[in-house]
Amino acid sequence: QVQLVESGGGLVQAGGSLRLSCVASGRPFSTYNMGWFRQAPGKEREFVARISWTGGTIVYADSVKGRFTISRDSAKNMIYLEMNSLKPEEKAVYYCAAATQYYTSLPSAYDYWGQGTQVTVSS
Repeated sequence: QVQLVESGGGLVQAGGSLRLSCVASGRPFSTYNMGWFRQAPGKEREFVARISWTGGTIVYADSVKGRFTISRDSAKNMIYLEMNSLKPEEKAVYYCAAATQYYTSLPSAYDYWGQGTQVTVSS
């Protein structure tokens, strides 16, 4: 079992930045592929970014490319999402997730999820 806890969300003005963190505990974290997802009210959960267990492969959703950066520090059991130039439409609950078998953007392939952290972007 893996427990994931996100932090770093909050209120920011459009164009601002936030850094989300996710700490993992439980089973070894270093071999899991990790992802960030978000869910806005009334919408389905959507993929934001993912990073392979080695950290060597990273994929971003087209909507965040060039503005968001995902990273991991396996020694600290942490992953991060640096978000710049935030837009009001990116207001959502942001989740980190761990995939034990697959490296994918599909939420259904992720085995463990955090409780989420709220990001609000004011216009």
